[in-house]
Amino acid sequence: MTGPLAWLDRPDERRGIRFAEPDGSWRLWSYAELADLVRRYATALRDAGVDAGDVVSIVETTGPRFVGLLFGSMLAGAAASPVAPPPPFGDRERWAEHLRGVLRASTPRLVVHDPALPLVAEVCAGAGVPAYDGEGLLAGADGRWAAAPTPDGPALVQFTSGSSGRVRGVRVPRPALAATVAGIQRWLRMTPDDPTASWLPVHHDMGLVGCLLAPVATGSDLWLMSPGDFVRRPLRYLECFGRHGARLTAMPAFGLDHIIRRVPRNALAGMDFSAWRAVIVGAERIQPALLTEFVRFAAPHGLRREALLPAYGLAEATLSVTGVPLDTGWRTATVEQGEVVGCGRPLAGAQVTVVDDDGRVVDDGTVGEIVVRGPSVAAGYLPANADGTASGTRLVDGEVHTGDAGFLVDGELFVLGRLGDGVKVRGRMLLAEDVEAAVVSACGAPVGRITALLGQVGDAPRVVLLLVRPEPDWLTAACAAAEVAAEGVPVEAVVVPAGAVARTSSGKPRRRLMWQDYLAGRLRSAEPVPAGPPATP
Repeated sequence: MTGPLAWLDRPDERRGIRFAEPDGSWRLWSYAELADLVRRYATALRDAGVDAGDVVSIVETTGPRFVGLLFGSMLAGAAASPVAPPPPFGDRERWAEHLRGVLRASTPRLVVHDPALPLVAEVCAGAGVPAYDGEGLLAGADGRWAAAPTPDGPALVQFTSGSSGRVRGVRVPRPALAATVAGIQRWLRMTPDDPTASWLPVHHDMGLVGCLLAPVATGSDLWLMSPGDFVRRPLRYLECFGRHGARLTAMPAFGLDHIIRRVPRNALAGMDFSAWRAVIVGAERIQPALLTEFVRFAAPHGLRREALLPAYGLAEATLSVTGVPLDTGWRTATVEQGEVVGCGRPLAGAQVTVVDDDGRVVDDGTVGEIVVRGPSVAAGYLPANADGTASGTRLVDGEVHTGDAGFLVDGELFVLGRLGDGVKVRGRMLLAEDVEAAVVSACGAPVGRITALLGQVGDAPRVVLLLVRPEPDWLTAACAAAEVAAEGVPVEAVVVPAGAVARTSSGKPRRRLMWQDYLAGRLRSAEPVPAGPPATP
């Protein structure tokens, strides 16, 4: 076998994945043990009627069953489609409707789910889709070898994280997945001696492809936590690097902020981060001050500034598009919108251009829409999601028109934000990320506590600031900074409770969805906070 399944031919008995246990310990599953589990699941899926080209939806939490089902689906010739399980304290009906939409879009042959999630079986029964719990599926499976899939068959159906409020299924062929994994391995110079640690959700592209498939394909040790584990105990994650020898990881920017704010400096005593060589930072616009603060936090224990690697990617390109090379250090550029962190150069044979509203390639330093092509670009959307929008991400003739604004300087990409989250002000595109960066800087607020929304109310643009548990001095500073950044566009500040800011599985604000909620009157505090007399735009 080749590509991400090649490790199954000679799985290592000494290395494997260590899964975080609730009692604080780690449970090692060697690659030999996991390979056996993969074959058993591949056989069980075939026995359940799965054929080459089918979709298998996987609703599992982080653990050995997820790994077995992921690779077992691909070994059986099917496309694995990881689906985020319901949040522990979230709205059950809202999640159930999300799953119904996923099932309508992907039309899976069957769904396999965590036995502790009976809601999945209920939804599947209503939709007429066969559902199996992950343990019951293995009953009677004998582990015999499953026939290898064709090299050009499907590998994954990835659902986009939905920052625009709409989740779409992306078809990832095996060659695209293989090209992405190989590109990550070259970028990070990965060897079996380079352990990875991750807390990212395994159903999202960064956690799935970057922090699970790539390390497993390399045959390196992997320390795997769930997002909930990380939120509750970020120190346990740091111990993977400072005490257990992990060297590679990836996370959104808010993960760095969470570590800085939740881990006391004295808790790092005795840790050594000198071998930690890659902290990939992506999924959202990165504030330079946050990178500097994280280096200041970890440098006394050996972390080098060059270990922080800002990157850019998206599900429509399987995952990675650009990344800062190892050992070079990140840089910034100062533009009209402020200081912007560079996201590196193209990876895995990607070709990146920036185009204007008419699709013409623009000069270096000129802002436009980011367009990507290359061997990692997905085959397309599921038929139910095939349409695109002018400001959203589109797959057109082998190119990803990302819907993201950015610019190139000497081949390096600088990302500004979503075009669909902006408005035109005096002929210039103003992005929500521009306003949010100015506001957060003015207030010194933690990442995620202030979110900016932009849109039209009637024919006039407006800025809405969502403040989660704001400090007393934030309101005045936030509104003043927003009015300056937005060049006089009216600003409304709304105090919302924790959890009111809708986010994707990668932590990005779902701004379009929240703007629609705002217009419908569903996103207002009991006593809206006045922002002062609005200026006339």
